[in-house]
Amino acid sequence: MIKIEIKEGEKIDRALKRYKKKHRNVKIMQNIRENQFFTKPSVKRRRQVQKAAYIQNLRDQEDI
Repeated sequence: MIKIEIKEGEKIDRALKRYKKKHRNVKIMQNIRENQFFTKPSVKRRRQVQKAAYIQNLRDQEDI
């Protein structure tokens, strides 16, 4: 559970902004979506390898 301590004199907008930033960094919604359906370990590994290859390709393109 994410807790945001509101400091004295802090506006609610600022606290809400900090909450949203923390929420994004924790990736709560992404984890909920991923866990809605079961994915086989082999599929997870395949996606991980594909993502690594894609990132490596981008870095190689950047060096050229």
